[in-house]
Amino acid sequence: MAQINVAELFKQTRRKLKMNWVAGLNGGSNTLTSETVTKPSLALIGHLNFVHPNRVQVLGCAEMDYLRSLPPVDAMRAIENLYSTDLAAVIVANGEKVPESLIAAANNHAAPLFTSTLRSPELMDVLSHFLAQAVADSVSLHGVFMEVQGFGALIKGDAGIGKSELALELISRGHRLIADDIVDFFRISPERVEGRCPPLLQDFLEVRGLGILNIRALFGDNSVKPTKPLDLIIQLVMADKQSPQSLDRLSIKTQHEEVLGVKIIKVHIPIAAGRNIAVLVEVAVLNHMLLLRGVNATKQFTQRQQREMKKAGSHA
Repeated sequence: MAQINVAELFKQTRRKLKMNWVAGLNGGSNTLTSETVTKPSLALIGHLNFVHPNRVQVLGCAEMDYLRSLPPVDAMRAIENLYSTDLAAVIVANGEKVPESLIAAANNHAAPLFTSTLRSPELMDVLSHFLAQAVADSVSLHGVFMEVQGFGALIKGDAGIGKSELALELISRGHRLIADDIVDFFRISPERVEGRCPPLLQDFLEVRGLGILNIRALFGDNSVKPTKPLDLIIQLVMADKQSPQSLDRLSIKTQHEEVLGVKIIKVHIPIAAGRNIAVLVEVAVLNHMLLLRGVNATKQFTQRQQREMKKAGSHA
């Protein structure tokens, strides 16, 4: 499981979340291994099963009102209950005033304490989304990742087969580049994988004979995109290297490839002289859209063929 430390979380979200780091300055190395952000109302009164370690806890108006309503000794006990499970960090939302006892506990437990002027529901939504991506399982794959007809398509193939040239033609036809050569994939939900471009490679495409091209500068801002869910894998293969079995024109068995445990539909496109591969990729994506709607042209043709054979048999 991927993880992120609290200092990095603060660095990347502090502007958006309007956060200040007020206590627990020694806890920046605390790691977050779960994307869950919780509001521990019940934990304050001792129900520790509602507080989980290695998580961010948000204290909103209700929690702060409850703490202020307690006598000092009981408030201290409630705060100790909160910190007794090795919290990674606590955020006091809604611009609430932070009591000295909470600051002291954050320093004692080396657990960063942040304040934010945002309302707690909005704060939790943004944090949950950020952490879901930050701690997602990931893998890097070779290929060119494109947005074609609104779908995320990973184009794979042997070195020199023409992946970058194909990407360039697709870009010139109005589709968008996400990443060339190396693509970082993250599992953002049980059935969803998202591809992102490594920061070093953003906007760039390397094409043999032309060198490294800045696609954003050449084609405009709309020609590139930072991230996209993976919908389809397109495997380019030389036509003369395909086995006879793979050339079954009426095969209705869908092929898949697993990426981070998620099955992704895979299409093989043979490369040969005279074939317009960009058009084939566009049609492969359009056909994938039809399959998602339950329209399978191969099945339709096979059924029509069987009906005609039955008719012919009955007239014989």
